[in-house]
Amino acid sequence: MPAFKFNHNNINVLDLNKSLEFYQKALGLKEVRRKEAEDKSFILVYLGDGSTGHSLELTWLRDRTEPYNLGENEFHLAFTTDDYEAAHALHKEMGCICYENPKMGIYFIADPDNYWLEIVPAKKMA
Repeated sequence: MPAFKFNHNNINVLDLNKSLEFYQKALGLKEVRRKEAEDKSFILVYLGDGSTGHSLELTWLRDRTEPYNLGENEFHLAFTTDDYEAAHALHKEMGCICYENPKMGIYFIADPDNYWLEIVPAKKMA
């Protein structure tokens, strides 16, 4: 079997600028690459964390005006942080914490399109 490595995840967004601002402020992700359709019908923006090769692709579709149906929101992306308390304080200040599980030592934030993002202390991943 050929070897595979994670490359990127994709989510679709309604307001690209609002999403870019959110991911920069909430998670420190920065734009690493962008592709725009010649007819301006879509824009793909790849965000990176500066330390791994994995990226998050944000897809903006010009003709999309309605929020995306996320079903029961049973999927999510997870991020680790070395400073869980500071991350929690930032996300609380931003008003984006949508679920907390103190017993497990994790919480979730919601982005502008209501995608859930899990925040896990780095020490829990060891």
